[in-house]
Amino acid sequence: MNNTQSIELLFELSRPGRRTHRLPVCDVPVKPVSSLLPAGAVAEAPPPLPEVGEIDLIRHYNNLSTRNFSIDTNFYPLGSCTMKYNPKRHERFAANPAFAGVHPLQDEETTQGMLEMLWDMQNFLTEISGLPAISLQPAAGAHGELTALYVAAAYFRDKGMTSRRKVLVPDSAHGTNPASAVLAGFQTITVKSNAKGLVDLDDLKSKLDDSTAVFMITNPNTLGLFEGQIRQITDLVHQAGGLVYLDGANMNAILGITRPGDFGADMQHYNVHKTFTGPHGGGGPGSGPITVRDFLAPYLPTPLVKKVGDKFELDYNLPKSIGRVRSFFGNVGILFRGWAYIRTLGPDGLKKVSEHAVLNANYLLSRLKGNFDVPHGDRCMHEFVASAKGLRREKRISAMDIGKRLLDYGYHAPTVYFPLVVPEALMMEPTETESKQTLDAFADALIAIINEEPTFLHQAPHTMPISRPDEVKAAKEPILRWTA
Repeated sequence: MNNTQSIELLFELSRPGRRTHRLPVCDVPVKPVSSLLPAGAVAEAPPPLPEVGEIDLIRHYNNLSTRNFSIDTNFYPLGSCTMKYNPKRHERFAANPAFAGVHPLQDEETTQGMLEMLWDMQNFLTEISGLPAISLQPAAGAHGELTALYVAAAYFRDKGMTSRRKVLVPDSAHGTNPASAVLAGFQTITVKSNAKGLVDLDDLKSKLDDSTAVFMITNPNTLGLFEGQIRQITDLVHQAGGLVYLDGANMNAILGITRPGDFGADMQHYNVHKTFTGPHGGGGPGSGPITVRDFLAPYLPTPLVKKVGDKFELDYNLPKSIGRVRSFFGNVGILFRGWAYIRTLGPDGLKKVSEHAVLNANYLLSRLKGNFDVPHGDRCMHEFVASAKGLRREKRISAMDIGKRLLDYGYHAPTVYFPLVVPEALMMEPTETESKQTLDAFADALIAIINEEPTFLHQAPHTMPISRPDEVKAAKEPILRWTA
C-alpha cells in the first residue's frame, strides 16, 4: 500500500456513519485510579489548566526558548569555561539508536563497537597528553582532579610515604583545585604568583619539603599565560619527591603544540566539553578522563578497556586500584562526541584548533587593551584577564555593570571577578570557533558600554525579564514555582 492509498483508507474509515471494527473489549473490571490512592491525595476537581490550541502551546514554548542564551544563539566569551561550538553532527552520532541504545550490562560480545570507541579514546588521550595510562571514568573535570589525587594518595600509601600530606596550589588556580585536595584528605598550601602572573619560584621553593605530595598547576594558567618556567617547576617538585598534577582545563590552547607529559607533569585531567566539544553547562553532562605516568597506572579506577587479539574486553585486574569512581565506564555519550571530534580533525586539525584559539584571543586583546587595563602583558594564550579597576575608580563602573549591560547587546558576560588575583576581573575567551566579525562586534559593544552613563549601567540589563536579583539570596532561597 502506498502513501496515497493509506491516506484514502484513513479518510474512508473516519467517514461519518462508517461502521468500523472495534478492538476486543477486556472483560476484567478495572478500578478507577482514585480508588487506589489515599483519600487525601485525590483532588476534588480537575486542575485549572488553560484550554489552548496546539499552535498556541508551540508558540509559547518556542518563545520561551528564545529567552535562553546558548552557544547556538549568542557569543559566550566565558574565560576558563571554553564555551565553544558543539558540532551538530556529533549530536547526531551520539543519538544513533545503535549506539545510544546499548545497555551497560550487555555482554561484551554485543558491545564491541562501543568498546572499540573507548579503546580509541584511551589511545587518543594518552597520545595527546604524553602520559601513557588512562581512566575514562571521571564524570567531570573536578571529578578528574579528585580521582587523580586519590590515585596519588594510593601511590604514596603503597610506598609507605604517608607523611606526604601537602598539596601546593598557585593562588591563580581554579577553585576546584584546593577543594579536590581537601576532599582527597590533603592539606592545601597556597603558592604566590609573581609580578608577571606566573608561579613565584622562590615562594614555591620555600614551601617544598618532604611532606609535599602534589603540586597542582594549570598551564596555560588562569590568566591566559603559559608558564615558560614549567620544566624548572616540575624538576623542583620531583627533586622534593612530589608529583605534578596538570589541571587540563586549558588544553584548548596547546593541542598538538606541546604535551604535559613532555614538560614534566605526572597526572592530568581533560575537560571533554572544553577541549573536544561535548555540551557544556547546566551541571552536566560531563566527562573528565585522567591520564597518568606508568608507575601510577596500578592505582587507576577499573575497569579499563583492553584489546585481546581482534576483540575488546573490560579489564578489572588491578589489585591496587582505588576502585570505581563512577558507574560503568564513564559518560560514554560525551566521550563519543569527543571521539568524533578527534577523528574529524586529526593531529593537524587539533593543532589548528589551538592556533586559532590563541589568534582569536590575541586579536580581541589587541582591540580592547587601549580601553581596559590588562595587568599581565600584551600577549596571551587562549584567554586573557582585563580589569575594570580603573573604570570603577574613575567612572564608578564595575565589572558586574559591564557584564550585565552586555546582555542588552546580545552577548553573555565574560567570567567576572575571577581569578581573584586580578581586581574587577573580566576574563575573556573567544575560542577558535568565533569569526572576526563576531569579535569586532563584541569589542565595539564593550567600548560603547564603558562610555555610557554610570547610573544607566548600574540598572542594566534593561531588556531582560529579570534585571538584577539579589544573587546571594537567589542562591540561598531560590523560587522554584511560577507565581503570577
